[in-house]
Parts: sequence; structure tokens; C-alpha cells
Amino acid sequence: MFKFALSKTKPYFYKNSTKPLQRNLFYIVFLTIFLTLGNTKTYSQEGTPNRKSFPAKNQETTPENATIIEPQLTKVVVPDSLKKKPLLESKIKRKALDYEKIDQKKKTITLYNKAEVYYQDIELKAGIIVIDYEKNEIYAGRIKDSLGKYSQAPVFKQGTNVVEPDSIKFNTKTKKAWVLNSRTEQGEFKIKAEFTKKENDSVYFMKGARFTTSKDVDNPEYYFKTNKVKFVPGKKVVIGVTNMVIADVPTPVALPFAFFPMSEKSRSGLIIPSYNDSNTRGFSLQNGGYYFALSDNYDLAVLGDYYTNGSYGIRLESTYAKKYAFMGNVNVRFENLITSERGYPDYSKSNIYNIQWSHTKDPKSNPNSRFSASVNLGTSKYYRQSINQVNIGGSLINTLSSSVSYSKTFNSVPQVNLSLSATHSQNTNTEQINMTLPTLQLSVDRIFPFAPKDGIKKGFFKNINLQYNLRGENRIATTDSLFFKPQMFRDAKIGFQHSIPLSTNFKVFKYISATTSVNYNEVWYLKTIQRQYDITKNEVTDTDVQGFDAFRTYSVSASLGTTVYGTYNFGEKKKIQAIRHVMRPNVSYSYTPSFSKYYDTYDSDGSGTMIKEYTRFDNGIFGAPGKTMSNNIGFNLSNTFEAKVTDKDSTKTEPKKIMLLNNLNFSTSYDITADSLKLAPLRMSGGTQFFNQKMNMNFAATLDPYAINNAGRKINTWNIDNGGSLFRMTSANMTLNYAFSSKDISGKENENTQGKRNGGREDDLFGTNTDLGDRRQSQFAADDEDKPDTTSDLFKYELPWDMTLAYSLTYSNTNREQKITGNSLMVSVNTDLTPKWKLGVSTGYDFVQKGVTFTQFRFERDLLSWRMDFNWVPFGDNSYWGFFIGIKAGVLSDIKYDKRNQPNRTLR
Repeated sequence: MFKFALSKTKPYFYKNSTKPLQRNLFYIVFLTIFLTLGNTKTYSQEGTPNRKSFPAKNQETTPENATIIEPQLTKVVVPDSLKKKPLLESKIKRKALDYEKIDQKKKTITLYNKAEVYYQDIELKAGIIVIDYEKNEIYAGRIKDSLGKYSQAPVFKQGTNVVEPDSIKFNTKTKKAWVLNSRTEQGEFKIKAEFTKKENDSVYFMKGARFTTSKDVDNPEYYFKTNKVKFVPGKKVVIGVTNMVIADVPTPVALPFAFFPMSEKSRSGLIIPSYNDSNTRGFSLQNGGYYFALSDNYDLAVLGDYYTNGSYGIRLESTYAKKYAFMGNVNVRFENLITSERGYPDYSKSNIYNIQWSHTKDPKSNPNSRFSASVNLGTSKYYRQSINQVNIGGSLINTLSSSVSYSKTFNSVPQVNLSLSATHSQNTNTEQINMTLPTLQLSVDRIFPFAPKDGIKKGFFKNINLQYNLRGENRIATTDSLFFKPQMFRDAKIGFQHSIPLSTNFKVFKYISATTSVNYNEVWYLKTIQRQYDITKNEVTDTDVQGFDAFRTYSVSASLGTTVYGTYNFGEKKKIQAIRHVMRPNVSYSYTPSFSKYYDTYDSDGSGTMIKEYTRFDNGIFGAPGKTMSNNIGFNLSNTFEAKVTDKDSTKTEPKKIMLLNNLNFSTSYDITADSLKLAPLRMSGGTQFFNQKMNMNFAATLDPYAINNAGRKINTWNIDNGGSLFRMTSANMTLNYAFSSKDISGKENENTQGKRNGGREDDLFGTNTDLGDRRQSQFAADDEDKPDTTSDLFKYELPWDMTLAYSLTYSNTNREQKITGNSLMVSVNTDLTPKWKLGVSTGYDFVQKGVTFTQFRFERDLLSWRMDFNWVPFGDNSYWGFFIGIKAGVLSDIKYDKRNQPNRTLR
């Protein structure tokens, strides 16, 4: 229902009017729209105001003698051909802080101070907004504050496109707009234009434009200036003659035209190589190739290097991800390296490769199934000889390792866990490779046959439980030269191990915990050996015997343990109020009988006398049955020490707890059946933390109670009876790690992730990994992009820094040498000399070899949108320097200068 106030002097609608129905409907529709525009908050298409209207200054009020009529619109049938589209296609919402003015003569609505208008997908905010509902135009601009300065610049948003101009005029019907000093952001680009014409929803034309990746588009440190721009949001930018300007100074760098794809999705395209030169390989083009945007879920980059002496490298890099399912990446690298020229004495040629694969599965996708992969394998000398990255950490570490695993849990009763994994371990010095392809593990959860379904399992019988475990391996030991060749698989060893432990636990004398167990093991092999004397070779040889064979063993064990607490109080007024000591002694017993039935004799010298014994299961991956009976008693004592001290904060009433020793462990064993040397060496280990848990110290020592003779062999004589001390220290080691900084944090944030993945350290004690394929990444900790710039015109002394120390000491005295075999200190320091300058140093000293260890200097300058760094390794086999300056943004990553001197590595 609509109510209209009609003046008798100027009637718009008569009750008994004979005008055509079309004209009456026109008046009704016009008045409906007019009253809707007079609503203070919302215009409704149906004509019903959502909130009560109020009259504006120029709005006429209803005359007193007006007639109120209620036309029944629902009773009028209007043909579809006579229906007109509403003037407004959607609701309009508006508001302003100071006032809203409606001018019926000019057909305008003016919103002043913090004005906002919302229409369909359009959002407009400005100091002043004028709506001309007759011309379907909206104007927005700035207003002056009390000081006469312009403020509240318009912010125009349509969909995902945002424009921040000085003023804007927009036609709601044609969707065209005229913009003055527009500012918009597309991806990594920020664009500002003196004049912009919006042709439609998808095309903008700009004049006097400049675009940059700088944060401050009004005062950028660099930009590209052009007079002609065609801009299609989310798709492309096409520009005419363009000149690069740095610090408001035009440069000779210019382009006649340019095209920039602006799609939010990845786009395929060429990767421009960088130029370099080497003393041993000549001139080169590196890291050139093509990027394939294959899908939203995966991509592929094909990169290559070429040197004028014939050396080349190929790399395939792919990243993949599926939301809420998994993510990972694959890197495959191959390099053909040639040193010097053919015919020269130092000429050499070699092929090296490396494969990396990282995969993680989202546990939410399937909680009962897990799959992960961390692969790093290849040529042992890859990180020492690679021409495309300076990875010092990887070259100093001697081991590469990989693991791929899949596991599944079956929620049955009892629960069953199944896992299948493949592992790889590679020594880069000896070039030895050990692999398991694959390892099968199956375990059945504990079964308590005598325990009630509900209630507490208490006592000897109720706690009796058993398990079943299966482990199967296909173990391979090979070298670099035989990797994935037929001989590698011929030498593989296959075996299965079944174990069924039956155990229980109970209390003795209330405070002592007792456990007993019986273990049954069965091992299957698909290959055994036969040992015999070979007359032709004049030596004892082992011949492989193919076929299934098995052996079975069992053992019995028991243990008693308890926990003892002790506290010594110094007094509540003392700085150290009390020291608490916790001891956990444990005594264990194990018995394993002799399984001599699995042993045979063989002729060791060709005389025909079968004297020496062996078992056909020797060299098996799960070992062989023992020939002698084992009857051992084990002793173990673990200790922890902590103190209660008075807190420095006087407002706190409770004392502060400090850990003095996290652990201090002693362990040894006594063999009852042994004829001599019954007592095993005493092993001591411990660890603690200092300086608010920032310094970790770990130490260990081996103490032998027996003496040695002049030949260095252990004899059945106590060391104290041989004129020595109670124990003879045969080895000891200690490590200290200390990470601290100018900020009160528990650890450093700059993790050397790629260096760790390549086999190096997680920290930067061995320097930072430098991937020559992408120099845009910083060598230091990533700064918070949202962190405000606190740089001030006034000098403020603030020097952020962080330091990492690692000290290692090793002592050896197995043969009375009493020698320190290892004594080294490594240091890494990073500091901010200024808010934009960073300096880092990694170095060390070996006190045994008496020389400086690996040393690296790192310099970096943050140039806002640009980054400049210098990396220098002054001496050693990995001596190197590199200089880089370039734009950080990926869309302009090809604008750079990269110069470096690669290490002159010798192929061995």
C-alpha cells in the first residue's frame, strides 16, 4: 500500500481522473522513486522506505489541506509491454557525518564529511559525494580541513578493483568514469595517473601515468613513466613509450612499448638468463628457461645454464598443492661439467646430479592415513662442484639422507598400525650409500587377556599383555658408481623379523615398580651364506645360498625401579631457598640362552680340519643368533637437580624454580656368565641450560674400571690395582650452543631452511645458502612487511644484533694417548648497522689444527623496492664473492645486476 499526499491546488492524481492508465502509472512510479530517494538510509526498488524519512532543507512539506488517497495497485492489471524497468536496479545505502542535503530542483543529493555510498558492487567513500539522480551520475571529491588542507580523498571500489583518486565522476548507467589523479593497485604493481577514463567495467585509459612496485605510490623511489596506458584490471597493462625514473631522475632505460600480464593466476612465460663468466669455463648464460603455469595446483620451471667451454646444466623445478590435502615440491638438477680445454693436462669432465623432493600431507584430510617425503640424493660431490649455487653448508656436511613413508591405522580391536617406508643415507666422503627399499612395519596394539573390560588394571595377572610386531626390509649397500645398476640389486639383503613380547608390571612394597617380560623373536632370510676354504684363491670365502631359511630366539628380562625425592632447605629469606634432587634408580636383569644349534664348522686353512665355527645367518640384516649364553644385570641411575630462588620481582610471593641439571645419567652392566671383564664401562651423560635457557650444554664420558697393557689391550685387572685411579676415562665430549640477541627472545628467527634441506645446518654457522637461480631472497632474517617504519630524522642509537656460538671439545684416551682430538669454536653474528644496512659474519677457529675454519661475510642494503647485497668467502676451497642489486617484486625480477666470481673448484 502507498500513501500519497495530494495538494488541492496542484493535484498530481485525481480520484475520478479520466487520464489514460499509462499516464497514471507513470506518476505513481515517479513518486515512488522520488520518495525512495528521500529516504535517509536505504532506497528500495519496491518503493517502501526501510526507515522513516525526514525532510531536507529544500524539500516541500505536505500541505494541510492535502488529500490522502490509497490506490489499490494490486487490483490494476498492467500488460508486460507497458511495464518499465525501475530507475534503480538495486538498493542504495548512504550516510554522512555532517549532513545530507536533497535539492529537488537540481535533482541532487549532497553528502558531506565522511560520506559513503553503496550501490550494487560499488563502494564509494569521500569527503563529499554529490548524487545526481536525474543524470545518473555520482561525483566524489576531497574537502578542506580547518587548516585549508585537502583531506578525505575518495576511495572507489568496484568488485576487487580499488581506485584512490583526488576526485571522480561516475555514471551508474553507462558505468563510465572520469578520474583525476587516480591511484590503484594490481598485483605487485601500484599505478598512479593524472587523468583516467573508465570506458566500461573492463577497460581503463590513462594519461600521464607512472607505475611502480614501491609502497609509496606518491613518492616512489623509482617508477616507470608513460603518457599512454590501456589497463584491463586482472588481465593486462599495455603501455606506450616508457622511461624508467630513479629518485625522480630520468634514466637512459626506455622502451618503445611494453605489455604486462596482470592475471591473478600464474602465467607461462620466458625466464630471462643472467650473464656471467668463469676463469675455468669461460662466459656463460645462467638460469634462463621457461615457466609453465600448468594448473592452479601445480607448475613447472625448466631452467638451464651454458658455458662457452661446453659445460651446461639443466634443472626442473615443480611445486604442487591441493587445499586441505597435500603440498610439496620437486627439484631435479643435472650438470655436465668441463674444466679447462681438451688437450691440456688439467682437463677433466664429469656429470653430477641431485634430486630433492618434499611432500607433506594435511592430517585433516584423513587422520588414519599419513604420507610424507623428504628426499635429498644424488652425486656425492654435487654440492662441492655445482656451478649454480653456493651451498657451503651442504659441502661441509658429510651425509645426505632421504625418507619416504606411508602409514595407516586400522581402528579395529585391537588397533593395527601399518607403515611402508624407504630410506637413504649417503656419505659424501666415502661415497657409500645405504638404502632400504622398502621397510615394512606392522604392529598390533597391546592385548590384556586377563584384564576386565571396565575398571582398573591392577596386579600381576591383570596387567599381563602381549603384542605382535613385524618388520621387513630390503636393504641395499652400494656406492655412487653402482647406484641403480644391476649389481646394486643383486647385492640386496631381504629379511623379516617377527617379535611377540609378553610382559606385565606390578608394585613391590608399594613404592617399587616391577616389570617382567618374555620376548620371542623369529627371523626369516631369503639368502644365507656358506663359508669354506677356496683352494684356488687360497682364502676363506662366503658363497651366497639362495632360498628361505629362519632362526628363532627367546629371552627373559625383569626390572625394578623407583623414584626418590630429596630437598635441602636453606631458608625462605635466603637467595637460594632450597635445592631439590630427584633420583630414579633402576636395576634390570636379562637372560638369553645359547643358540649353538645354528652354528657349523669350517676348514680355515685347507688342512681338512673343521675347527672354527660360524652361522649361515652371518651378515644378516637382523643379525644372527648368539652362540654364547648372556646373563646380565644392568644398573642405571638418572638424576635431576633444580633450585628454588627468590624472584627478583618483589611483587611475586612465590619463589622461582631454576633447573640446575636437566639430566645426569649413569649406566653400566655386569655379565654373570663371562669368564673375565664382567663389568662393562660406566657411561655418564648429562645436560643443562644457562642464561634463561638460551645456552645448551651437553657432556658425556666413558669410564672403564679395567687397566690396559703395554699393547693397549684391556686386561682383567682393576685399573686401581694397576697403579691408576678407580676409573680410566677412555673418551669424553662436550658441546655448547648459545643463541642470543639484543631482543629478549628464546632463539633466532632466521632459519637456513634450504641449507638444512641440502644437508647443512639449520642455523648460519656454516654460512647461508645462496641459490644463484633466485637472488631476490635475503640472506638475513625475513623482516615483517607490516612492521611500521620507525626511521626518524633524529638519530637514535639502536643496534639490533643476534649471535650464535657453538663450541665442541672431544677427548680420547683409549690407549693412554690422553689426546684432545677435537676442539673448535664456531661463531655467527648478524647486526643492523642502520635501519637499512645489515652485516653478517660466520667464522670459526680449530684449536687442534690451529687454523681459521670456514668464513663468510654478508652485507645487505634494503633499498625499499630494491635490494642490494654482497657475499664474500675470502679464503679456502670455497672462496667466492658475489654482488647483486635488483627489484624485489617478482613481476620485475629481470631488472637486476648480478656479478659474481665462482669458486675455482677442482673436479676430483
